[in-house]
Amino acid sequence: MVDTQVLGAAVERSEEILTPAALAFVGELHERFAGRRDELLAARTARREQAARTGTLDFLPDTERVRAAEWQVAPAPADLADRRVEITGPTERKMAINALNSGARVWLADLEDANTPHWTNVVAGQVNLFDAVRGTISFTSPEGKSYALSDGVRPAVIVMRPRGWHLDERHLTVDGRRGVGALVDFGLYFFHNAAALLERGSGPYFYLPKMESHLEARLWNDVFTFAQQRLGIPHGSVRATVLIETIPAAFEMEEILYELREHASGLNAGRWDYLFSLIKYFRDAGSGFVLPDRNDVTMTAPFMRAYTELLVHTCHKRGAFAMGGMAAFIPNRRDPEVTEKALAKVHEDKRREAADGFDGSWVAHPDLVGICAEEFDAVLGDRPNQLDRLRDDVSVSAAQLLDVAATPGAATEAGLRAAVDVGVRYLASWLSGNGAAAIHNLMEDAATAEISRSQVWQWVHNGVVLDTGAKVTTELVRSVLDQTRTALAGELPAEFLDPAVELFEQVALADEFPDFLTLPAYERI
Repeated sequence: MVDTQVLGAAVERSEEILTPAALAFVGELHERFAGRRDELLAARTARREQAARTGTLDFLPDTERVRAAEWQVAPAPADLADRRVEITGPTERKMAINALNSGARVWLADLEDANTPHWTNVVAGQVNLFDAVRGTISFTSPEGKSYALSDGVRPAVIVMRPRGWHLDERHLTVDGRRGVGALVDFGLYFFHNAAALLERGSGPYFYLPKMESHLEARLWNDVFTFAQQRLGIPHGSVRATVLIETIPAAFEMEEILYELREHASGLNAGRWDYLFSLIKYFRDAGSGFVLPDRNDVTMTAPFMRAYTELLVHTCHKRGAFAMGGMAAFIPNRRDPEVTEKALAKVHEDKRREAADGFDGSWVAHPDLVGICAEEFDAVLGDRPNQLDRLRDDVSVSAAQLLDVAATPGAATEAGLRAAVDVGVRYLASWLSGNGAAAIHNLMEDAATAEISRSQVWQWVHNGVVLDTGAKVTTELVRSVLDQTRTALAGELPAEFLDPAVELFEQVALADEFPDFLTLPAYERI
């Protein structure tokens, strides 16, 4: 018998979520799948080392038959057929209600990058999802303002994002070892809500993050199959959309959809995590993979265009949805000029995605829902999607996916300072328990800190010379960090600022590149 133990402190209503039956189910998932998770994480390391030796990646010869065969993913359920606007955000109670009321077709209920794995957030997020599924979620602020689901407004369809395979849950153990964060998040949500969602005409839908291979997709598919059988949920009720936010996954899009084909819904084209993954994978490959300032790397850079066009073509070839990237801007009520310029860029970005064939896209703020809808409405009209647009004109090579050197832009002192500033600000927020941080009119999540620190690491280890003529060295970065700490001292509490600075230095300047900054960060909370 599996021994599942809760080590975390009691959280309000945790007894409704951490029931003996739910914990037993989570234990069964671990008994069957945690070992395979460990093997796949080891395989990631081996593949990365091989890429470092060769300086390249390619489409897999062993799965060419999958790419050549005729097959389609399962048809979309009715409430997932139209995904033209999806709003993302954490499962914090007020933000959840605002997302459900936003007018977006889908709410990505985020237990991953926009959340922090403080035990309170892990459990409270499940409580809030439990209530959201049943339409009973409400909230009263300390100031007395009430929030509830709006009458006459169709709430957004819930698509939950669990943690990635690499993250553990130290507050819950199974047979004496830390839980797998992904299995804890999925298991508790599925156990409590799968049947209730089906009763309400929806279903258990998921976004799957940080995947690096089709074998990881196969593991998820086996988890879904077992969970449905174990709880008497009809096979195929689960629908999963995979974030293609790692460079190796970009070479296995068709294989990932194939492994999940009975449960697949689509693929999503991220940005910051994709760039972070590219740096991580080719950190030893020299100057050909060095990126300019992060804000210069737009979705129109040649290697990013190759990635997004391949994603649309792959998805529609297989009957799956192609979902666009994040519009992270937060309207600035005090500066209309800043807001006007930013909203124009959001319009341009969403117009490009709709024209390229995407079926929908992400926004981070309710005020952007209308903008995204406007641009997709102009292309879709009354159609729910554009799956019929196959993009047979697209042909993408491995060289195009890796053509980082053609990216316009430069490495600047302002870019270095911005990376340090935003990285430290976000880490301070993360350590305090807030994974969705408003920074400089943008809603930032953990991917922001990852691209910031990985770019600094890359510049240091490649001796990049800035526009000022200064070479990026460990000493220069430490000087900028000290200046950043001083500048933020009056703005951020020292209890979070000081460890944030220390953590940024640790993950940006270490001799060996830490795979994920959230791993050492987790040990600090």
